[in-house]
Amino acid sequence: MKLGFIGTGALSSAIVTGLKTLPGDTTSVILSPRNEAIAAGLAARFADVTVAADNQAVLDASDMVMLGVRPQIARDVLPGLRFRPDHHVVSLIATFSCAEIAAMVGPVKRLTKALPMPMIAIRKGPTILFPPDPEVAAFFGRLGNAIEVTSESEFDALSVATATYASYFKYLETIHGWLKDHGVEENKGRDYVSSLSAALGQAPETTPESFAHLAADYATRGGINEQVLRELTEHGTFERLKESLGGIHRRITAAS
Repeated sequence: MKLGFIGTGALSSAIVTGLKTLPGDTTSVILSPRNEAIAAGLAARFADVTVAADNQAVLDASDMVMLGVRPQIARDVLPGLRFRPDHHVVSLIATFSCAEIAAMVGPVKRLTKALPMPMIAIRKGPTILFPPDPEVAAFFGRLGNAIEVTSESEFDALSVATATYASYFKYLETIHGWLKDHGVEENKGRDYVSSLSAALGQAPETTPESFAHLAADYATRGGINEQVLRELTEHGTFERLKESLGGIHRRITAAS
């Protein structure tokens, strides 16, 4: 397969890194020169990654094409390109519907939306896909967990969860900062919080229960977990989170 990228930002870079560090991978990758530093760095690192002269040259050399341009410029970039009917286009632009992308890529007959996470660079995390497509699912399944959905509304709802990354790390930073304020050496505190977070992340995989059950199970009656959970609940923290998620959902669905 010859895989092209229109737009070479952080997410495209993560996909290429995850793919090309797979043992024995032989996929030819052609990058757009839009982000010269990222594209040149990937080409220097991997022997079968090349940088095309322009976006049209990417299309001319590719079978599958991933669209990684920012939404703000997609309408300026994509309609001016000559797509072929046999191109398989994979859109990484979360806020554009399939219909909007289809209108910009002309005669293309196969179109898939995909939303991976940055940790795909180390082949971790889920990628949601719509509509279901065996080839795209197999591709992203090699780089983590491919989750196919059967409606665009389900895709949009799942994509809201990706808006929580920064808040998650701020949560960890708050704990880390509190530890530093109470005399824990910085690196030691960071290592502890990182290890603790990674271990807790395994709980849903090892315990086939709901998240609510896990929360109750960890909140031992009269214990310190119960106290923090109760106080955050009383302050409306989780209701505010739901409100924020609702706002993101309205933003995504309005944009698409």
